Amino acid sequence: MEKYIPRFFKGTNQSFFLFGPRGTGKTTFLKKHYPEALWIDLLKPDVFRTYIARPERITELVHGNPDKNIIIVDEVQKAPELLSAIHSLIEEKTNKQFILTGSSARKLKRTGIDLLAGRVLLKTLHPFILSELTFDLSFDNILKHGLLPIVIFSDSPRDVLNTYVSLYIQEEIQLESQIRNIGNFSRFLEAISFSHGSILNISNVARECEIERKVVEGYIKILEDILLAFRLPIFTRKAKRSLISHPKFYFFDAGVFQVIRPKGPLDRPEEIGGAALEGLVAQHLKAWNAYRGNPNNIYFWRSRGGVEVDFVLYGEEGIYAIEVKNTSRIRPEDLRSLASFRSDYPQSKTILLYRGKDKLIQNDTICIPCETFLKELVPNRSIPVFD
Repeated sequence: MEKYIPRFFKGTNQSFFLFGPRGTGKTTFLKKHYPEALWIDLLKPDVFRTYIARPERITELVHGNPDKNIIIVDEVQKAPELLSAIHSLIEEKTNKQFILTGSSARKLKRTGIDLLAGRVLLKTLHPFILSELTFDLSFDNILKHGLLPIVIFSDSPRDVLNTYVSLYIQEEIQLESQIRNIGNFSRFLEAISFSHGSILNISNVARECEIERKVVEGYIKILEDILLAFRLPIFTRKAKRSLISHPKFYFFDAGVFQVIRPKGPLDRPEEIGGAALEGLVAQHLKAWNAYRGNPNNIYFWRSRGGVEVDFVLYGEEGIYAIEVKNTSRIRPEDLRSLASFRSDYPQSKTILLYRGKDKLIQNDTICIPCETFLKELVPNRSIPVFD
């Protein structure tokens, strides 16, 4: 049975959007912290029909409940027409706070989310990060099943993940008018899973799933809009060498990646495990940075000669270069890409995350067990190994 675990996410007294994929705990968090709020749940069919037919009903509801100062609209993207009425209510300056949750920004962008710019903040809720958990989970199981609350509290995490992915295809993706052929999209989803933790080459993905490049570009944008995936850009600040221009691609959760990624006799487990590990670090850095107010930009670095660093954090706190290795022993070649980066950016601090047990310093690089690093990654601190 699911229990409540305090999150690092913090609300605000101002109205805000709370975006996050389904299953990350948005509703659980809000019900815990705003128990007296006036609640509009658009996942309920009768409520949805009411507000789609008459968006102005929200104005009547708010005016009819003057004692309710907090109004929550759950899954607001299902009825984006409500934004105009909410905008008018905010303009009345009645000190009402609106909290608008969403698992997709697509329809909101289409109908003008900018309407509320400056009046409503943008916040995000992510899967758990290890430092939030109040109980121990096997790190191997985390790599296999990810950190979605609805998954880790389940007795059958694999079944829940399979259902979760199917649910997204059915309820989120099929609702998009651009997707008329779900078979094409399913082939695309399998093909793009091979790009998780890798340079994204859209032409290669299009060839693999035999779909036009333009269609594949649209599919990737949909994955990003429904928060199932994200891209990391290349770090190019004052570059001293020729760099590639393609971004890297990640699914938002290691468990979701593991379910989508096909597996067979020709697939090496260590290759899939390495991609899952890198993705797990990516989702932690993204969540940690968001909960701190996004003080860093997150990149990766790769020269045209193939020298690559998995993550580069760049912000007022400095430059951090992080390499992830799915190995229990550190070899000299594991440190070469970090050394190359440091030669270009001498002010950077370099970190190697690996699957061993000891924290070491080799060639001016801090080498730390990946699990230890992630458990010490908390929003009220900078990168833990340099505190």
